[in-house]
Amino acid sequence: MLDFSLTEEQLAVAQMVREFTEREVSPTISEYDRRQEMNPAVLPRMAELGILGINIPVRYGGQGFDYVTLGLVCEELERADTTLRVVMSVHMGLNSMGVLQWGDEEQKQRFLTPQAKGEKYAAFCLTEPGAGSDVASLRSSAHRDGSDYIINGEKMWISLATKAHHFLWFAKTGDGSERSSRSISAFMVEADMFGVTSGDIHGKLGVRAGSTGWVNCADVRVPAENRIGLEGEGFKIAMSCLDNGRYTVAAGAAGLTRACLEASLDYAVTRETFGKPIAQHQLVQQKLAWMQQWYDVSRLLYLRAGWLKNQGQRNTRETSMAKWYATDMSFKAAHEAIQIHGAYGYSDEYDVERYLRNSRGAIIYEGTSEIHQLMQAGYALGERKDKPLRCELPAFDPDFWLEE
Repeated sequence: MLDFSLTEEQLAVAQMVREFTEREVSPTISEYDRRQEMNPAVLPRMAELGILGINIPVRYGGQGFDYVTLGLVCEELERADTTLRVVMSVHMGLNSMGVLQWGDEEQKQRFLTPQAKGEKYAAFCLTEPGAGSDVASLRSSAHRDGSDYIINGEKMWISLATKAHHFLWFAKTGDGSERSSRSISAFMVEADMFGVTSGDIHGKLGVRAGSTGWVNCADVRVPAENRIGLEGEGFKIAMSCLDNGRYTVAAGAAGLTRACLEASLDYAVTRETFGKPIAQHQLVQQKLAWMQQWYDVSRLLYLRAGWLKNQGQRNTRETSMAKWYATDMSFKAAHEAIQIHGAYGYSDEYDVERYLRNSRGAIIYEGTSEIHQLMQAGYALGERKDKPLRCELPAFDPDFWLEE
């Protein structure tokens, strides 16, 4: 039986996040976007409200909500600004959920618990200056030295680069000469380790009110107990983390499309041309109808992926489809929103200008639209099949999630 209803608890969390963003983010986000700075109050407030551990079990410092709730939270955050959802993508989807899935009990207590409580912020370090979608070409290295690994390398386009305390870092183990995904391992690198440096990147097209930068490791000594998973499992860990990150991106993109629709509706019923509100012009109505359709489909796609996560079912294909569709449609929605606003939409006097800039990045990060098209073609042709993982993301079990 299909049931599209949300629980009272899920709706209450979404409402809480909406009120937070409308009260504490929306009034100042344009200013921080122009300054290309992150509001210093955002991360502490998200931690205080429990958002940074929303779907982590209570025993690990989280709030114990399910994966669908995570999606609803991301939708509400990106409705206000993409930078807020990016925090959830890297801190929660790419890092914390990866530790939940692949970490041992000691690592969950040491890394996941402070992250879920918002005492520590987390990031994901896969992309390098010369390695993006071609993960096997990464050049970061990790050489075993007694009970430690010595890590060298540089990561680029890292969200929360200068804010995070924990970096889930991917590097080649062994002699590093093999150009193979089987030679990649994952490590939790801590920002205060000797040899770790980072910096912010300025001049970005969008997501300007967030922290995006580079992280460098120069002979960083990392204890072997900081290795997440087995040696050589790094590629599998990275791809499973991307399933979670892409889910948050898809949910957030639905929120951005909704923001474009709401802004366009408000403008269309008040702006008059030729003696009547532009909402009465059929071509404007067509654009509004498109945005409504794009939002509805995007929301259904990410909720399906969230439901599969709750059931403990593999959802790589469904999450890829949700991310591909929702991000492409959010970009289209922002474009149409500017058309409805006319010349005003071309200035930062109205939020739709920021929406267009912010929407463009999601078509690139966490798998370009072209990568997702190839993935979907592979599934359709029967050439791509998901193999079982040694550690699957745990299904949502209320008894376990809420037990202290």
